[in-house]
Amino acid sequence: MNVAQRITVEDTRHADALRFLAADAVEQAQSGHPGAPMGMADIAEVLWRRHLSHNPADPTWFNRDRFVLSNGHGSMLLYALLHLTGYDLPLDEIRQFRQLHSRTPGHPEVGLTPGVETTTGPLGQGLTNAVGMALAEKLLARRYNHPGHMIVDHYTYVFLGDGCLMEGISHEACSLAGTLGLGKLICFYDDNGISIDGDVEGWFGDDTAARFAAYNWNVIADVDGHNPAAIDAAIFQAKSQPAAQARPTLICCRTHIGHGAPTKAGSHEVHGAPLGTDEIAAMRAARNWPHAEFELPADVVDDWNAVEQGAARQMLWQQQYDRWEARFPEDAKELTQRLAGDIPDGMLQALEELLDNSTALHGNIATRKASQIVLEAITPELPGLFGGSADLSGSNLTNVKSSVWVNHHGQGNYLSYGVREFGMAGIMNGLALHGGFIPYGGTFLTFSDYSRNAIRMAALMKQRVIHVFTHDSIGLGEDGPTHQPVEHLSALRVIPNNRVWRPCDGEETAIAWQQALQRREGPSCLVLSRQGLMPFTREKAQREQIARGGYILQDDAQAQVVLIATGSEVGIAVSAAASLREDGIAVRVVSMPCVEEFFAQPQSWRDQVLPPALPRVSIEAGSTWFWRGLVNNGTAIGLDSFGESAPAAQLYDYFGINPQAACNAVHALLEQAS
Repeated sequence: MNVAQRITVEDTRHADALRFLAADAVEQAQSGHPGAPMGMADIAEVLWRRHLSHNPADPTWFNRDRFVLSNGHGSMLLYALLHLTGYDLPLDEIRQFRQLHSRTPGHPEVGLTPGVETTTGPLGQGLTNAVGMALAEKLLARRYNHPGHMIVDHYTYVFLGDGCLMEGISHEACSLAGTLGLGKLICFYDDNGISIDGDVEGWFGDDTAARFAAYNWNVIADVDGHNPAAIDAAIFQAKSQPAAQARPTLICCRTHIGHGAPTKAGSHEVHGAPLGTDEIAAMRAARNWPHAEFELPADVVDDWNAVEQGAARQMLWQQQYDRWEARFPEDAKELTQRLAGDIPDGMLQALEELLDNSTALHGNIATRKASQIVLEAITPELPGLFGGSADLSGSNLTNVKSSVWVNHHGQGNYLSYGVREFGMAGIMNGLALHGGFIPYGGTFLTFSDYSRNAIRMAALMKQRVIHVFTHDSIGLGEDGPTHQPVEHLSALRVIPNNRVWRPCDGEETAIAWQQALQRREGPSCLVLSRQGLMPFTREKAQREQIARGGYILQDDAQAQVVLIATGSEVGIAVSAAASLREDGIAVRVVSMPCVEEFFAQPQSWRDQVLPPALPRVSIEAGSTWFWRGLVNNGTAIGLDSFGESAPAAQLYDYFGINPQAACNAVHALLEQAS
């Protein structure tokens, strides 16, 4: 037996440990996807045992390679890898696959299972997160590495399948990755020709290699995904590109789904269902695996364990880091702060000074303009802030004087993502997950539909990602119903752990930014107007109350009714209140820039702002679905149809979202109560 044959035999045993752990766990759970883990086991074995730089004893080591299982239904492959290499994922957790409160859920979840870099399952998004991670590595390396001091130097590896490539987000992300030359992104395409409905030839006939070559990727085609030597050579080839010409790499691996299963391999039967005890028994016999379920041979376990090797790699890097820190202490201080996700005192001070002294912020301006004024003040003080827009920088006003466009300079703090809303949102998630960045990105509110699932994933993963959504209502006017959001505020508000801020003027906009930046446990959506809005004068205590999501903007000790509004409609509420007072009706006006934050407050605060006994009228230029519940037996003024193309002022009158409509609603409520 020659050396190549001997390596193949040894590697097959190590890969079989992955296969049988996956098959046994899915069988015990009677739920799961054994096909992908079994088909990609040989690729995983080569990558994780020969190339991946990581430390199982410290899953958060900064300079580790990132590994993303984009085809997250194959989660048992990742859990098996983590268990075998020495992460805190004992065999008992593998046995509890897909069970309540286990650390081995149906799809990998970041923050739950040590070693999982991102939550995957919605296909294509893991790949897109990885683009964000690779971008983060490149930008941090450009900023902090110096000759002889390479302290940011790691790869991002991705496993993906046909489903990831069929999803449109893969085009958005991979096209941009090629344009940006993300040379340390290496992806393995599990080309097994099978999806849930069967052979993919009937619905996926793309020339994937040509597609990625057209994206400016380095494509390594026709790799035998069950030949360790071929896989190893492909990885070395991907990593050996000249730095000046580096491109992301797609390694196209021909595999058999469910490889190793004697009768079911290569068919859709192994995609999403247990193999069955008879098939697993036959596989044990065919592959000479004389071990009981979940039993692993000691020598294979020892060979897989990467704790000692990982600790040595991290120690070597730490020595390099210590030399770099001594040579560049200011850089080290800044990077440490960025990786910790801390907000510098200078940024908070800049924001306070802006609130106290800026005449521009307190003018009759659109809240999108107020947002830009805030960004002008805070961006120089917050090195980790990374902005962008989906080809709408001049409309979203997300670009500021201190923005340096990565598109033009190869480094910087701002990126034009092109017309790629979903891709932008997924890449921002990857930037946040990598660490060192607080990403924000802009588009029109109506296009939040394109990015919604990535916003949902940020909320699920508890990632600090900020979405700037402008042109927030019929107030954008003549562009018409295709661009006028109606249901979008409600849709974003019902995402658990999301915060939707719709400020009414410059002060509320600044506080919304402050809250979004300081919120570490989830995403925030800043919903901003195109049209100018009147500013309001507040006492200091009122300004502080903005952060509570809902507060009393104007009051009367004998208030008979409460008008509740958000954003541009706060001005309508204030105008209506003035008219009602002339009619002898005492009115309280409540501004509620963030409904979710308001409902996170103690009941005592909510009752103080919205006394249960007072009738309520809400005013918001969008769906009344949510507000009908909040106003109880009151009235919700809004828009439950699509808009029209006309000047904004005409539209507000046409749809009955104006002071007169609010006054009429109040009179009707009080007459009904009398």
